[in-house]
Amino acid sequence: MAWTCGRSPTTLPGPLSTSPCRTTSSRSFPTMSCHVSATYGPSTCTTISSPLRLSVAPQFLPRSLRVADLAANQVTEIFPLTFGEKPALRSVYLHNNQLSNAGLPPDAFHGSEAVTTLSLSNNQLSYLPPSLPPSLERLHLQNNLIAKVPRGALSRQTHLRELYLQHNQLTDSGLDATTFSKLHRLEYLDLSHNQLAAVPAGLPRTLAVLHLGRNRIHQVDADRLRGARGLRYLLLQHNSLGAAGLPAGVLRPLRGLHTLHVYGNGLERVPLALPRRLRSLVLPHNRVAVLGARDLTSTPGLAELNLAYNHLASARVHRRAFRSLRALRSLDLTGNQLTRLPSGLPSGLHTLRLQRNQLRALEPEPLAGLDQLRELSLAHNRLRVGDIGPGTWHELQALQVRSGLVSHSDCP
Repeated sequence: MAWTCGRSPTTLPGPLSTSPCRTTSSRSFPTMSCHVSATYGPSTCTTISSPLRLSVAPQFLPRSLRVADLAANQVTEIFPLTFGEKPALRSVYLHNNQLSNAGLPPDAFHGSEAVTTLSLSNNQLSYLPPSLPPSLERLHLQNNLIAKVPRGALSRQTHLRELYLQHNQLTDSGLDATTFSKLHRLEYLDLSHNQLAAVPAGLPRTLAVLHLGRNRIHQVDADRLRGARGLRYLLLQHNSLGAAGLPAGVLRPLRGLHTLHVYGNGLERVPLALPRRLRSLVLPHNRVAVLGARDLTSTPGLAELNLAYNHLASARVHRRAFRSLRALRSLDLTGNQLTRLPSGLPSGLHTLRLQRNQLRALEPEPLAGLDQLRELSLAHNRLRVGDIGPGTWHELQALQVRSGLVSHSDCP
């Protein structure tokens, strides 16, 4: 195979994105590029390229290599010195290949102690590879066949900040209490689209974002979250929590929690005793049918509340349900069974979405004092112009959007 070497005064690429793709093509066989950025001198090789799609990685690459991009080939095997013994190597992109564990030698990164970014997504790995560089900060393993993280596989990666394991085949037995416990700098962990039935144990306290959406979680255990006290974003959408899977107070120790996503879980009530500093509660497409006077009192700082596509009827929404939410700016009640506007809406509300309900009348009282309301969505209800009471719009001085049903000329 013919290789070409040349010098290019390009700078080191920026951080790897969530879906890294660094290969472009104008013909049927994309060019494979191996980018090398090193100290430029007479003997420095800065670009290695081949016009063919590779099935086997090159056995030897320059020792001065800093960034290697073998993405979007058909690579099934790499060799110890493909990426090994490269003291300046910082980033390796191997996504969109056909690598299995058999094609990745255990000493693949021996002597390459500066690698901070490794992308192995969209391959055929069945377990997390051993002997990964201890210097890693970002590790992409999404879209593989990973069913197990061997014990100790991540014990040396103490600099890891981002770990992407979504769209794999992980079950509870494929993880243990030590899997993530040594990752003392981990901030972002994506385990969505797996087969987990429980929140993993041993989560580090540095973790800020935890994606667990589209698993099979039926119960959130407080002990599993106790170590992750720094968590800010918890995403649990499309699991199987049901009526009892999120017990009252189970999330209370997460004092800094900013956002909780629990849509599509079959919840029958708003979770009780949530962290007081919670700012965003997103739970559409559940079965919430009741909103009591005290259901939301534990979260006075809530700025966004999304209860769209639940089973709320006006008779079962208490008139004081929203009164404690003085910081609330966005309220989404789309797709419920409301026949009238809720009472006691917070005066600082900016957005109120009520489309696809069964509203039959608008009266001025529920909208009184909402002088900061900018968007009011009322489409797909049962309203007619004659159903709008006199003075309904009088105090809505900031209103910018009124969806589909009324215009200025319709206002009494």
